[in-house]
Amino acid sequence: MARIRVLVVDDHRIFAESLAAALAAEPDVDVSAAGSAPAAQRCLERAAADGRRYDVLLVDADLGDTAGPPATPGHQTGRPPAPQVPVQRGPEPRDQRPTPPAGADPHDGIALVERVRAHHPGTRTVVLAGHDDPRRAARALQAGACGWVAKDSSLSRLLTVVRGVLRDETHLPPALLTGVLRELTTARRHRTESERLVESLTPREQEVLRCMVAGLGRKAVAERLYLSPHTVRTHMQNVLGKLGVHSTLAAVALARRAGVGPADLAVPAGSGKSA
Repeated sequence: MARIRVLVVDDHRIFAESLAAALAAEPDVDVSAAGSAPAAQRCLERAAADGRRYDVLLVDADLGDTAGPPATPGHQTGRPPAPQVPVQRGPEPRDQRPTPPAGADPHDGIALVERVRAHHPGTRTVVLAGHDDPRRAARALQAGACGWVAKDSSLSRLLTVVRGVLRDETHLPPALLTGVLRELTTARRHRTESERLVESLTPREQEVLRCMVAGLGRKAVAERLYLSPHTVRTHMQNVLGKLGVHSTLAAVALARRAGVGPADLAVPAGSGKSA
């Protein structure tokens, strides 16, 4: 029997351990749990290094970016203890969750989905949500999620989704379909406009924009592109003006909507100074 390797990523420990225990009772499922995005990434990297990648990640939509307990792999330590709460239970009140640090993304679960798609493309992700939200479900699909499941769904429903995404199916609650399609259509329209604006930039300005997407500051961009800081400042001002935005963050958000990726920092852009 082919076994399915599942990683539950949820900083709500009681829910995560209960869900892991319920899944571990299935004869074809090996399950681990991680309490934060960094812990999940470490699990994924170790598994990839061992040639035992995870098949499916079940990711909390509201995952905080706080440090959590290490993963507790059921396939290494035996079956987890019996759940103390029903698996159908939803999240506990928000004030019982760890408080994210200042500036942390409160929806880091979706950011984790995007990172998994980029670095572990063979692993499917399913988002576990405390409530249905068409906009966030659309964001999750755009980030690379294969499914969106309510936390209070039955175990049989969750297993249907897990097995379905391994057959390259996409699973959404029927009540969300109309809203998600509307959000995706709107996003496509915004992307078209964003693409038009990015195309108005010169090749050099597009290089500068990719560096901005990579998170580089003015000095780092100057070193990267072999330009003077004054020239980089001029290019950045031109980029903001042509894109019709007033900040680097807004420019980066627009660039991402247009599908602009970060500059490849491992490869020099060229040699010699130029404007």
